[in-house]
Amino acid sequence: MRELKDHEKQGKHEQEEKERESQEKEKQRQHELELARLRSSGAPAAVSEGGPKTARSFDKCFLAQRKEGEDMDSCLTAFENACEMHRVDPADRLQFLTPLLDPEAVEVYSRMTGAEAGDCELFKQALLQFTMKLVPNLLLCLLLVVKLYHTETADDEEPQPPKGPCANWMGGAPGYPGHNGLPGRDGKDGKDGQKGENGEPGEPGPKGDTGEGGAPGTEGPRGFPGIPGMKGEKGEGAYIYQSAFSVGLTSRAPVPNIPIRFTKIFYNEQNHYDETTGKFHCSLPGLYYFAYHLTVYITDVKVSLYKKDKAVLFTYDQFQKNNVDQASGSVLLHLSAGEEVWLQVYGEEEKENNGVYADNINDSTFTGFLLYPDVDLH
Repeated sequence: MRELKDHEKQGKHEQEEKERESQEKEKQRQHELELARLRSSGAPAAVSEGGPKTARSFDKCFLAQRKEGEDMDSCLTAFENACEMHRVDPADRLQFLTPLLDPEAVEVYSRMTGAEAGDCELFKQALLQFTMKLVPNLLLCLLLVVKLYHTETADDEEPQPPKGPCANWMGGAPGYPGHNGLPGRDGKDGKDGQKGENGEPGEPGPKGDTGEGGAPGTEGPRGFPGIPGMKGEKGEGAYIYQSAFSVGLTSRAPVPNIPIRFTKIFYNEQNHYDETTGKFHCSLPGLYYFAYHLTVYITDVKVSLYKKDKAVLFTYDQFQKNNVDQASGSVLLHLSAGEEVWLQVYGEEEKENNGVYADNINDSTFTGFLLYPDVDLH
């Protein structure tokens, strides 16, 4: 906004400077015009020899004024020859030319603009054009004089009676008006007129169809908690499916190649683990988690986790003398109803791979529980 105001101020300042220069030029032109009129009524200007001269030193040779009826072109040619002979500066020639001219030529100078009035060459061209325009005007005046003479001569002659076969008869009645002529061709289209004013608002139109829904807006702030609703009716109780066990070993060196019987019960609420057989019996189909942690002592241990007469997990631990080791494993298994899972020692020789151990301060445990029941149970 500030740049726009500065630009407007600068443009206004430039416009004022141009107007001031134009006024000064017009004042200078009026001054020169007044000097020309004063000089035309007094003595002719003078020139002197010896280089470019000004109006003050133009005083030794006289220039003749334009004679009445003299050709303007011849007058200007004589003036140029005199200025060249006396070496008058071209910028000063105009102020010496105007006193030599008649009032009509001075009137031509007064009609020129400020910029043109200061140029001697432009002033001479304007004088020549002015004289060329006078020739047609003189011819036109001559023609008018001849026309008036013949008109006055015709009025002085006596009127003569009409000649012809119907000279003594009365004139006939006026004829009927002619038929209307054919319409003329259409004229050219006129220019477009100016833009009219805005009309008054029209009546509201009918309601349009419902537009398409816009995009979802941003989520608003969270509102205040509502009033608590009425207490609902009592529903049916949800049945919770449970199946879990956790047992430990009470005897050392179990028999290999048969299920290890964990007889120390930590948890067996649903009785899905049978301590007499050492097997877990699946009553609820679903996904189960099984894990075992065994104490290894005296010899190496090789154990397997079985599902339905098939080993699915193997664990081997090499015993270090004078130390007690740990062997462990865990797995997720999907069981169907009726399938069984157990843990047993595998190997051909009974003593070489049967280092599973338990006593009053060392435990070997076996654990399992249901994670997710199958969906078709609901």
